[in-house]
Amino acid sequence: MKIKTRLSVQFTFIVAGILFIFSLLVYYFSYSSQLNKFRENLTDRARNTAILLINVAEVDSSLLKKIHQSTISWEKEEIALTDSANRIIYSNNIEYLTPQELVSNASGSDKNYFSIGSKDGVCYLHSFRNKTFNVFVLAYDRSRRDNLSELREILFWSILFSVWLSVLFSYFFSRKAIGPISQIIKSVKEINSLKLNTRLNEGKGKDEIDQLAMTFNEMLTNLEIAFRNQQDFVSNASHELRTPFTIMIGETDYLLSRDRIPEEYVNHLKRLVSDLKKLNMLLNSLLELAQINNFRNLEFSLVRIDEIIFDSISQAKISYPRRRIVPKIIYPENDRTLLVKGNEGMLKIAFKNLIANACKFSNGDVGIEFIITEKVINIIVSDSGIGIPPNEVDNIFKPFQRASNAKFIGGFGIGLSLVSRIAELHEATIKVHSTENEGTRIEFCFNRYPGFVS
Repeated sequence: MKIKTRLSVQFTFIVAGILFIFSLLVYYFSYSSQLNKFRENLTDRARNTAILLINVAEVDSSLLKKIHQSTISWEKEEIALTDSANRIIYSNNIEYLTPQELVSNASGSDKNYFSIGSKDGVCYLHSFRNKTFNVFVLAYDRSRRDNLSELREILFWSILFSVWLSVLFSYFFSRKAIGPISQIIKSVKEINSLKLNTRLNEGKGKDEIDQLAMTFNEMLTNLEIAFRNQQDFVSNASHELRTPFTIMIGETDYLLSRDRIPEEYVNHLKRLVSDLKKLNMLLNSLLELAQINNFRNLEFSLVRIDEIIFDSISQAKISYPRRRIVPKIIYPENDRTLLVKGNEGMLKIAFKNLIANACKFSNGDVGIEFIITEKVINIIVSDSGIGIPPNEVDNIFKPFQRASNAKFIGGFGIGLSLVSRIAELHEATIKVHSTENEGTRIEFCFNRYPGFVS
């Protein structure tokens, strides 16, 4: 069942329920009001009967009967008067007021209301000259029956008409209420991987539907960025992988085109091994990047940042044994000040890449400086190498993006994108200061772990 149909049905049931309860209340209070009024009239009739027959000496039973027969107020009216011993003194048109009924409904108080069959009655206790009498008046209230019957008919048709109106209006109301959602569904159906730049109408951004559209647009923005990054990654990765394979296949085909001397085979195998090592480095970098992008299984713990830096320096020394790497640190009194919350393996990858880049693009010393304040731990890696052109600094953290002045220096353009992603996972910030042909300074800034802030 569609939502607008469900809303229409629910709204109709609610309206019908309210109308039914309201009608029951109207009928109940109307019935009670007319019954009380009829009982008051019966009491007045009983009181007048007692006064005429008991208090007025000039009126006897025969005269009173004539008066009653000429002044009948209700249909099938019965009147009886008994003394304290329940002996009938006077009666008129008796049908239901048998001696047994008179005894059972005799009043012990001023008045007692009762019903026999379809008739309502009252027993009125009358006192005169230390004597008590019970006056019974019983009658059928046709007026009340007709009024209530007419009221039931009015209420029935009123409810029926109101329910019909509620069905009609609820359908248009639900259709209008669901209209924006239907429009969202229609717009979403038109979105695919080729139309991720499409956005939903956010309206005024005040109600829940507008907020839903805003949330969906945010998701589309994230998806568009993710798809674009994936496309760029696949395109660049396929290019980087295709190039070494093409070179190796071409060189091998050339070598096998005719017989060669052993030295040529050896030289080719050496070049082939060198290309395979580069390809292995590229694959390792791609695997590291894939692992970082799937960061759900990463475990964070408290690690000493100085130990990670010195371990990264040792790894960089393997690739650049002649490069002088100079760490500068002033150790605090409390060694726990150097603790940061992070993943040790990922942080080693980040700083290994930073230090390796500094060694690769510089012939001079590489400096690593620790700056520790009350709130942050800042690690600065600096070199005096070729630097980065000013208009290319913002792009160096994108996968496979390299500075234009680094074309003739080996690399794949993945290292700094790894560093950027690792910094994001650790809620750290990276700042790059670079001057072309003078050097580069990269600041990797951690927030101090709250448990060890001075």
